[in-house]
Amino acid sequence: MRLRRPTFRIADSAQQVVGGFLLAGPFVVTEEVWVLAGSMSNLQAVLTVTIVGLIGYAALYQADTKRDPDSEQQVVGIPIRFISLMVVSFGSVAILALVFDAPATFLGDNGLSTRELAETTFKAISVGSVFSVVGAATADSVL
Repeated sequence: MRLRRPTFRIADSAQQVVGGFLLAGPFVVTEEVWVLAGSMSNLQAVLTVTIVGLIGYAALYQADTKRDPDSEQQVVGIPIRFISLMVVSFGSVAILALVFDAPATFLGDNGLSTRELAETTFKAISVGSVFSVVGAATADSVL
């Protein structure tokens, strides 16, 4: 069996960015996501981050049977493609949230401390990343 694209290229990250931003946008500007994030516990946020990682890994290496994580370039035993996917998935949501000023728009008048604002923003980013990772992994696998 011949493995597809065993080396990771900048073009792969670019594909992930396109897919990640495409699916992240609608969730960053949805008030319901920010309300949901405000009601989430820290444990739920950690579980959401874990789910993003599991979805990403499964999409890259389980759904695409021609790709082998052991044959790819790695950093401390983690495939660079997977690291890039996680950075893109969370990063695209974070960038859009800041560019659109979503934290101030949806949380600004709630009297939250800086710490609470940061925690809720992180939780909202984790929720949006569930969708962003699907777009990023799909674009990486298809393109």
